[in-house]
Amino acid sequence: MIKVGIVGGTGYTGAELLRILARHPRARVAVLTSRQEAGKRADQLFPHLRGHCNAVFEQPDARKLAECEAVFFATPHGTAMQMAPDLVAAGVKVIDLSADFRLKDAGEYRHWYQHEHTARDLLAEAVYGLPEVNRAKIKSARIVAAPGCYPTSVQLGFLPLLEAGEVDAQNLIADCKSGVSGAGRELKLGSMFVEAADTLKAYAVPGHRHGVEITQGLTAIAKTHVSLTFVPHLAPMIRGIHATLYARLKNPLLDVQSLYANRFADEPMVDVLPPGSHPETRSVRGANTCQIAVHKVSDGKSVVILAVIDNLVKGASGQAVQCFNLMFGIDEATALDAPALAP
Repeated sequence: MIKVGIVGGTGYTGAELLRILARHPRARVAVLTSRQEAGKRADQLFPHLRGHCNAVFEQPDARKLAECEAVFFATPHGTAMQMAPDLVAAGVKVIDLSADFRLKDAGEYRHWYQHEHTARDLLAEAVYGLPEVNRAKIKSARIVAAPGCYPTSVQLGFLPLLEAGEVDAQNLIADCKSGVSGAGRELKLGSMFVEAADTLKAYAVPGHRHGVEITQGLTAIAKTHVSLTFVPHLAPMIRGIHATLYARLKNPLLDVQSLYANRFADEPMVDVLPPGSHPETRSVRGANTCQIAVHKVSDGKSVVILAVIDNLVKGASGQAVQCFNLMFGIDEATALDAPALAP
């Protein structure tokens, strides 16, 4: 069994890690840390884990974490960069679910996250954990930066078209909706039921921290600079990301459906739906799957891509476990092959 540590396991992503790893045949959670909940059983804080997880929260101890083979960081931004260098030096594989190692430009990180980056050498080494793009690099990585939820849906949605150079990379639009769990578990006015239910609102229209992450990833895929208009919205649901993506085709005769079907044919976590489909967030609830549908508009010059994921699974903890599997030579679908929940 692979000894696993989880730093900061009290949030939604930490709870998802515990849920997924509870059915992982090769992983055992040996260390689970929380300063606030130290001494409390995980299934006391998360009753849905009763009978599946016997881990107990404890104070962070660098020595105990260094005895693990892999450590997940499900922490606020700024924590992983403080602890990861020593763990990596000790031979521990690190998967960070925060943004500490996503942005390659330390200046951009400082601008969007209000922290000076203190582990720049490791930042340069970190592999961006989108398996559909960086599978080979993830397999040999010492540290992986798990992508954000919006960036996962948008990058997977645009991937085949940009990779093939079939769209105008200077005119991309991403109109995205997120469930409230994307804001985290801490108490915030905007996340309260009365504030978030029965309404839909855009936010951070002038600029969102995920926008720079998306642009970084799309630029790497396209191998040329891209220009993206990204507008996030808060939707009255608990889980889910729905990304509606727009692009201008270079060739109106392109068979977009075949392009997507062929590109993702061997991807276990991407499901290209039949022509005319309209994916729903509830169809991926609890699953590590991105469902995609593509539509040409009537004039044939533009394409609309619909991509849906569960923000806590393929958009966070599930994708992190997918990377963990790759890093340890395990079938990447291990513990991630359960169907979505319905209704």
